[in-house]
Amino acid sequence: MRLGMINSAWAQAGRDTVWGLEKTKALGFDCVDIFIDPLDADVRERKLVKDTCDRLDLPIVSVCCVAVGLIDFNPSVQRFHLQRVKDYLDLCYEYEAQNLLLVLGEYIWNREVIPPEEQWKQGVAQCRSLATYADSLGLKIALELEPFSLSLLNDVDSMVRFVDEVNHPALKANIDISHLVLANVEPEELRKLQGKAIHVHISDCDGKVHGDLPPGRGVVPFEPYLDEIKKLNIEGAISLELEYSPDPDKIEEWVQEAYESTSALLQKTGLRG
Repeated sequence: MRLGMINSAWAQAGRDTVWGLEKTKALGFDCVDIFIDPLDADVRERKLVKDTCDRLDLPIVSVCCVAVGLIDFNPSVQRFHLQRVKDYLDLCYEYEAQNLLLVLGEYIWNREVIPPEEQWKQGVAQCRSLATYADSLGLKIALELEPFSLSLLNDVDSMVRFVDEVNHPALKANIDISHLVLANVEPEELRKLQGKAIHVHISDCDGKVHGDLPPGRGVVPFEPYLDEIKKLNIEGAISLELEYSPDPDKIEEWVQEAYESTSALLQKTGLRG
């Protein structure tokens, strides 16, 4: 599998888009995931990203989208977010990406007032519609598993159930290793995602709180998860996800450390030559 990273780590440290992409390539990454909102970025910024990645021979594999409003109880909000995600898919097409990484929302009001089954049903319907649109563009959607108690997709079983109910070949799962640890998911449970996963995120954490640290800085036992991921024969990429460096002035060292530790893990488990 190719090793990529999400470019948000640079942006959160206040670094310029081009500078961050150039550093990504210089450090040795094979590809990149882009965190950008097509409704906020103007046409020059969107084109700058693609032109820079083409110049660097740094393929864009995935574009990240958080769309919690897809399961909002207001139809007008649902419609807005449905169109917003389609705009993201259009951007994926322009960037020649493979997938849209989609983060769904959480059950509202502690799963009270509105029956949680209604929000689930709404999420399935919205994602089926989006998968049909993605398929028309030759793209796929990779759903994120979030390790929070009220998240719609917060363990492997809920992910499998959701993907099965959407029942569309363009909609699959993303595997986030630190999220699995925080959700108390054992490595063997990943076998349930055979044929249902297309993308992977990797980072470390303290085992208690969402952290997205460089591998080796936390408690995640990576090898058993990577061994199971290898058995899934995913053709996509493993993307390093780093959030909020404690010292933004040393972001380059932070990312380099993460690259080296991740690359060593992937070589050890045979996921990257």
